[in-house]
Amino acid sequence: MSKVAAVTGAASGIGLGVARQLVADGHRVALLDRDGAGAEAAAADLRAGGGTAAAVEVDVADRAAVDAAFAKVRAELGPVELLVTSAGIESFQALGDITAESWDRIIAVNLTGTFACVQAAVPDMLAAGGGRIVTIASSSAQSGAPHMAHYAASKGGVISLTKSLAVEWAPLGIRVNALCPGWTATELNRNLWEDETAGKATIATVPMQRWGRAAEMAGPAVFLASDASSYMTGQALVVDGGQTTMA
Repeated sequence: MSKVAAVTGAASGIGLGVARQLVADGHRVALLDRDGAGAEAAAADLRAGGGTAAAVEVDVADRAAVDAAFAKVRAELGPVELLVTSAGIESFQALGDITAESWDRIIAVNLTGTFACVQAAVPDMLAAGGGRIVTIASSSAQSGAPHMAHYAASKGGVISLTKSLAVEWAPLGIRVNALCPGWTATELNRNLWEDETAGKATIATVPMQRWGRAAEMAGPAVFLASDASSYMTGQALVVDGGQTTMA
């Protein structure tokens, strides 16, 4: 059955991969991103392929903008029934080099932004008697990440938030699960995977010996948002080429 899905961070990377798969599955999808032009280009491409997609520009760290964005989604597509929170940023810094500003921005986008989007969407799900939320965390929250303490902390918070919301909302028909990608080649880390030396060093502990692709995260995310996972909630599904098994 076609549902209204909102995907944040959907102009590129994992978010765009998820949005494409949801549209392919027949859902009406809102692509939310700080890059409004990129989101519109992606939505136009999806519409050209026969899908239903709308673009909404939003910085998830801006709570008022988040509320306005979800109001726009409702006006254009209808109440939100599925939510995938893929918007996120990362930064590679040694602990001593992490500034207060860098810490605050990472937390604001990755953790507080996730919370703001969930809180903006959940009234629709409560009114409908149920819904599905997939947060995008990271395998770094499971095993630690040197030079990424602020990023790992933000994603660890996303997993804890996911578990708490799952327990709170399970009786109300809302399932909340987290997807934890490992090293995935996206625009955020292009500087790493395009560098042959750094790219190989980054995935040295990945048993599959390669970077993941954004499209490879779409299937697991859509699984968590579908009836195929109807008895799952509060889980953190790791998709990392086996890396965390080595920790």
